[in-house]
Amino acid sequence: MRIFLTGASSGIGAALAQHYALEGATLGLAARRQRRLFELIETLPGTHSAYPLDVTDAVALQTAAADFMQRHGCPEVVIANAGISVGTLTEMTEDNAVFRRVVDTNLIGMMQTFQPFIGAMKLRGSGRLVGIASVAGVRGIPGAGAYSASKAAAIAYLEALRIELRGSGVRVVTIAPGYIETPMTAVNAYPMPFLLPAAVAAERFARAIARGSSYSVIPWQMAIVEKLLRVLPNPLFDAVFARAGRKPRGLES
Repeated sequence: MRIFLTGASSGIGAALAQHYALEGATLGLAARRQRRLFELIETLPGTHSAYPLDVTDAVALQTAAADFMQRHGCPEVVIANAGISVGTLTEMTEDNAVFRRVVDTNLIGMMQTFQPFIGAMKLRGSGRLVGIASVAGVRGIPGAGAYSASKAAAIAYLEALRIELRGSGVRVVTIAPGYIETPMTAVNAYPMPFLLPAAVAAERFARAIARGSSYSVIPWQMAIVEKLLRVLPNPLFDAVFARAGRKPRGLES
């Protein structure tokens, strides 16, 4: 199996790379942190390609995709996992650039990750495009407006893409994680229910991808929470989440 994965240098991306490499997959691993990326590849069995890049750079992604397909062929799975999470407040003008950065990475970066592969996948008549969203995209989380907005938009985008590709043989898989034990959650100074180790989460993600599930919440307990959040009346939601802990501003992860 051939897999192209962004956000591969740490957290769930690194855990997915390790999981798939142990299964014998050939990987194209993309990430901003070049040193961590090459250190990871040195630990993996098999032959893989590294692409130090930022997913907001469409040209870099197109170049990486072309190189991967020339070396290894069209991937069976493309996983748009790259993402950043940071606290933001609308009243702070200094957060404007941060807000834009979060949306550009978590939403536009996802689209730019898929784009170079869709034509080849459609021509072959098969493939999986996997977008890593978040339960935080279900309702707006105070202090994380940029992150919630980007993940809500990602969920809607993936749904639209799924329907666009219906009948082509290319499946779109949306994964909405709850709390996963990664550097992104390490800065959260508040309770994180049903927190999953990254390696366990990677195994569950891989099962959802193999099934071709259109939408999966992982862990399953968060699926119950998600359903409750969707139907919770606004006054009750507001009262509960006004007291919730907030992600620190200025800590990109």
